[in-house]
Amino acid sequence: MVAAAATAAEMAPAASGEEGKPFVEEMRAVAMRLHTKDQAKEGEKESQAPPVAKWEPSVDGYLRFLVDSKLVFETLEAIVDRAAVPWYAEFKNTGLERSEQLKKDLEWFKEQGHTIPEPSAPGTTYASYLEVLAEKDPQAFICHFYNVYFAHTAGGRMIGKKVSEKILNKKELEFYKWEGNLSQLLQNVRNKLNQVASSWTREEKDHCLDETEKSFLYSGDLLRHIFT
Repeated sequence: MVAAAATAAEMAPAASGEEGKPFVEEMRAVAMRLHTKDQAKEGEKESQAPPVAKWEPSVDGYLRFLVDSKLVFETLEAIVDRAAVPWYAEFKNTGLERSEQLKKDLEWFKEQGHTIPEPSAPGTTYASYLEVLAEKDPQAFICHFYNVYFAHTAGGRMIGKKVSEKILNKKELEFYKWEGNLSQLLQNVRNKLNQVASSWTREEKDHCLDETEKSFLYSGDLLRHIFT
């Protein structure tokens, strides 16, 4: 579960299904259990990929990851902008959006003489899945929304730093920069998530939590571009 690396810094132990706890704590707890033992002490999964420190990334592979990531973030942003489900509008303009930053980064790679690939199957498949969920299964969609954005601010940044050290002469991409106080931006989104979920039934909350492993699998397919 490569994607499991992506949420470590944002997770805290909590028991799923504990009424009275903010729902984001339940989401964190489920995600923590999907980490591997070497990523977090609460992790329960066996590692199926080399540790990040041992990755040997290539620019071509990293570009595939960035292109597919841009498509996924564009899709998430378009879904909340359309707000087919009214409370999706709560998640507009959170400050966590990444598509414009990725656009700038890909322009920079192009200026360096690299060819920017088209989105590949991991990105297009995930984007299509998000579109379907957004229309038919809002609780499952919110699971992906949470895990994609929060993962990127945690383990995602760590991965970006390691890749940059190995192949980009330590250049920090815009993908890993946020305007304002990132901790506050994250807290604002946590508050919105908790507020939205407060109106859900226990069954709806559990359904959202049950989607976590699938979100890790899709994100893991994107990250696999980097080390294969």
